[in-house]
Amino acid sequence: MTTDAMGRDQEAVSKFVESFAAQLVEAGMQRMPARIFAALLASDSGTLTSAELGEQLQVSPAAVSGGVRYLAQQHMVAREREPGSRRERYRVHSNQWYEALTNREAVIKRWEGALREGMSSLGADTPAGRRMAETLAFFEFVDEEIAAMMERWRVHRDDLFGRE
Repeated sequence: MTTDAMGRDQEAVSKFVESFAAQLVEAGMQRMPARIFAALLASDSGTLTSAELGEQLQVSPAAVSGGVRYLAQQHMVAREREPGSRRERYRVHSNQWYEALTNREAVIKRWEGALREGMSSLGADTPAGRRMAETLAFFEFVDEEIAAMMERWRVHRDDLFGRE
């Protein structure tokens, strides 16, 4: 059994990373970003370099680069330059789920705008217009609920873990 500096079984850690990544893939995330995210989440520092990710996951630098690009676009990881180096480290946000859900809020707002335009174009009294109105009402409801839920989460997180 190979252990890390904290005494953890590296094989068990690797199994967790692959298992959690499989769950993320099942939920719709691409495979490589899911593996990278799970590896970052499982690291004590929450940061790894491209080389460290490639070694841990047994993948090419190009695969790491593409996966990190996707995760950065989803606001699930951040790129950080090491001082005095060209090498980048990738950091999982401590509040990555909050960030990811907040990012979805912006998408929902764009959908709401498109649905309003669709209602106008199709006519509010047509069957398609009514379908657009119901879909718009759903997204407006979800948007309000997400905002309220995120506020409750901030309070709950502070109660559990203190302020950062």
